Amino acid sequence: MLYILSENFSLVNSWINDLRDVEVQRDRMRFRRNMERIGEVAALEISKRLEQKEIEIITPLESIKAKEIAVQPVLTTILRAGVPLFQGVLNYFDKADCGFVAAYRKHDSNDYFSIKQDYLTCPDLTGRPLIVVDPMLATGASLIEAVKDLLTHGKPSQMHIVSAVASEQGIEVIRNAYPDAYLWIGAVDGALTDKGYIKPGLGDAGDLSYGEKLQR
Repeated sequence: MLYILSENFSLVNSWINDLRDVEVQRDRMRFRRNMERIGEVAALEISKRLEQKEIEIITPLESIKAKEIAVQPVLTTILRAGVPLFQGVLNYFDKADCGFVAAYRKHDSNDYFSIKQDYLTCPDLTGRPLIVVDPMLATGASLIEAVKDLLTHGKPSQMHIVSAVASEQGIEVIRNAYPDAYLWIGAVDGALTDKGYIKPGLGDAGDLSYGEKLQR
């Protein structure tokens, strides 16, 4: 259940091109907006996979039967890099509840890293679709930790993972850990650097959205 949004050419390809381009990256607002756009496309595609229910709507002329999302999803993201992509998904799932995870790579003197996660908030996930937004799916380590903790707050009816760029290795890790999850990926890159960053990738999504940080 892997869906690559740029596989069949569309505007998504142009937005990803802009996200990667070092010249375009200087415009933070444009970078954030392109992330949002990819999230919006992913949200539209995810909505097609959600359970539906029949409702009655009263128009000025008569009542009609229509379809609606049966259960609103819970949207979650990993701070801070995930916020623009998350906002794009939220723009479309505007009735959803939201959760947040604070996780980061902590590098040691040899530049090996471990995942530090010290904050999580979310509603009860029981019986609800869960959408997890992580813009860069590299090794999959931070996403695995986030999902593991999220699932202690209930069993969702479905799980959807949204990333702008993913490595082949990261995708494989997530599919092995959560084989029933839907993966919505903007573009797939084949390699990781020795420090675990996606190559060619696009750089640090958090820094490009909000500025460089002192912490590494």
